[in-house]
Amino acid sequence: MKKPDRASGRGIRRTSTGLVLLAIILAGCGANEESGSSSGTEFATQAGHIHGLGVNPIDDALFIATHSGLFRSPSGSSAAERVGSSTQDIMGFSVAGPDHFFGSGHPEPGTQGPPNLGLIESRDAGVSWQEVSLLGEADFHVLRYSGDRVYGYNGLSGQLMISADRGVSWQSSNVPEPLFDLAVNPRRPNHLIASTELGIIERTTNSGWTRLGDQIGLLSWPDDGPLFVVEGDGKVSVSADGGGSWKSRGRLPEAPVALTSSSADDIYAALKSGTILNSNDGGRTWTTRVRP
Repeated sequence: MKKPDRASGRGIRRTSTGLVLLAIILAGCGANEESGSSSGTEFATQAGHIHGLGVNPIDDALFIATHSGLFRSPSGSSAAERVGSSTQDIMGFSVAGPDHFFGSGHPEPGTQGPPNLGLIESRDAGVSWQEVSLLGEADFHVLRYSGDRVYGYNGLSGQLMISADRGVSWQSSNVPEPLFDLAVNPRRPNHLIASTELGIIERTTNSGWTRLGDQIGLLSWPDDGPLFVVEGDGKVSVSADGGGSWKSRGRLPEAPVALTSSSADDIYAALKSGTILNSNDGGRTWTTRVRP
């Protein structure tokens, strides 16, 4: 009979940590059952429902995807204002370039049509959105863009979906464990790092998934910097070799619900309270960027 070892205990603890983190990330992230409970015209009403963050490279404004639309905080401001008039639930969000965003989620209350938006796209910094593909077929809870490739974790099927033509056509790929987050190597768009309920895994083209480490948390990989992970206890770690090894960098007061970075130094983390913190030194120290 095989003797139990410490690895089994670590697996149990990792799963527990993962479930706690998942509960934090998904808190308040249902479809549209509550969207009509407020006017949705102020960021404060959506402070506890942040799903994604992104920085527009054209002006360094911070964009905040929420349960009831998109908000914008200009560079140097601690306030956030609604973008456009839509109150759609933006579950997945990714900045693809200057004023160019991809999104996914659910239509605003009272809208006719399927309850899942598939992949949508904005070319005017979120003022208007157009359907790209998979209307009614996909609800991307994680959405990433690199080069012409779009990666989305479909909450309906539990599969990773991959498009090599900016979301026009797709291929589906099974994942060994439910994904919390996904990061794309900025220098190798076919190289993925995923955070799951049991740790960090990686995938490269024409190969399966390989386990890298025990970290469970949100990921971000800027063009000019290391790979970041923020774990469930707020610990910030960085990897200069694509997840092969990690170094502790700093700490947040709690697990974030969304994370993004615009450079190796500039990182943003949204907390469950709606407060968004910013680090200008690669995750070592943090200050308040947006306060609900």
